[in-house]
Amino acid sequence: MTGINLNMADMVVILLMGSGLILSLWRFLLGPNAPDRIVAADTLSIIITASLVLMSFWFDNPMYLDVALIYGVLAFIGVVALARAIEKGQS
Repeated sequence: MTGINLNMADMVVILLMGSGLILSLWRFLLGPNAPDRIVAADTLSIIITASLVLMSFWFDNPMYLDVALIYGVLAFIGVVALARAIEKGQS
């Protein structure tokens, strides 16, 4: 049976990224205004991209890097589009 061999550093990374994911999701869902939600969405996309990169190393599969690159670009474009839409709405 094959599995992932995680050492203590990997477990700390998982714990910290999971904590950041939960806190960002909380801010995204309960943020008091739209700019807070956009920043939380950007943070969530960064955490997800970093998770995909880590999965590439843990599973020794470079396909995750391709997915992370595409996801990162699309997330960046989405956040910029949301920020511009909010900026136009406030003017």
